[in-house]
Order: sequence, then structure tokens, then C-alpha cells
Amino acid sequence: MGAVCRTVSGCIALMLACQPWSAAAAAQARILHVPYEATPHAVVRAMLRMADVGPGDVVMDVGCGDGRFVIAAARDRGARAICVDRDPRQLERARARAQSAGVAGRIRFVAADAEDTDFGEATVVTLFLSAALNARLAPRLRATLPVGARVVSHWHDMGDWRPERTEYVYSAGHTRPVHLWRIGSGR
Repeated sequence: MGAVCRTVSGCIALMLACQPWSAAAAAQARILHVPYEATPHAVVRAMLRMADVGPGDVVMDVGCGDGRFVIAAARDRGARAICVDRDPRQLERARARAQSAGVAGRIRFVAADAEDTDFGEATVVTLFLSAALNARLAPRLRATLPVGARVVSHWHDMGDWRPERTEYVYSAGHTRPVHLWRIGSGR
């Protein structure tokens, strides 16, 4: 009866075949999919250090995957955390890892897409998404995060929003850029 898509590229091809989409709409659909790639633990530590995460912070990891950022923020820095992912399997994996680490009570798990995320309670946002998605999120981050909040991204920048600082972490055979932005009063 209907076609089944088993991969993201297959789903995009099926959508294009079934609907009169423009090339721009197809490109936007591809941007939304960010394949999961775990951030090396050395990079997680560097990002939490750069953001100066402490017990008074609420760290939101958008696209949290296995939960390594939120677990490290809660366990090593005493912060509360919010683990956001659109994949329920990743959220369950993160929840199980947080339970094993003894910090599940300090972490809230939210099923949401990056572009539908409410950043309102975060004081630190961590990202390892894509340059295009970061650039699309930047205006909302700047408009909704409180003054002094920090945004830290592994690898990808935020388009024309220049980072306050960039450091490089060598891990897993690669030199990895880590960017930091701070929400200021001049937004």
C-alpha cells in the first residue's frame, strides 16, 4: 500500500516524490537531521570548564544522546541539568546512564526537537549539532537566555554570531574546536 522509508535520505526522497517541495524546503529538511556522534569525554570536560559550570547552573544539552554532558555537569560540577533529545531511545539510554551514575534526580529528560526546545531555565546550553542548525538556533538563544548565560558548542560555530572564545582539544585523533558565547546586555 504505502512506501516505507528506512533511512533519512530515503524519507527525504519519499517526501520529495509525494509532495511538490521546493529545493529549499528539501535542504531545510536535511538540516534538521543531525546524526548522533558521541562527544569525547575530554571535550565534555573542556566545555564544562569553559562555561564555568557550577552548582547554581542549569545545564541544558540539546541533542543529549547518551547523556554524558548532563551526567558530568551533575556529578562533577553539582549542577542541575536538562537532557533534550528527539530520539526516545537516546533519552532512555541517557536516563539509564544517569541512574547508574547516581545523578538521575538532578536531571530532567525532555523529548523535543532542537528547534522546539524551550531554553528558558538554562544558564548553560551545550551543543554538538551542525553549523546550520546552530545558526538557526542562535537568534532564539540570544533572545531567550538570561544575561550571563553561556552557550558552548563542540565543533560548530553560530554563523555570524562570533564566539567570545575558542579553544582546541585534541582527542580521538582529532583537534576539536570548542566555542563559547556569553549572553550579554548588548544582545
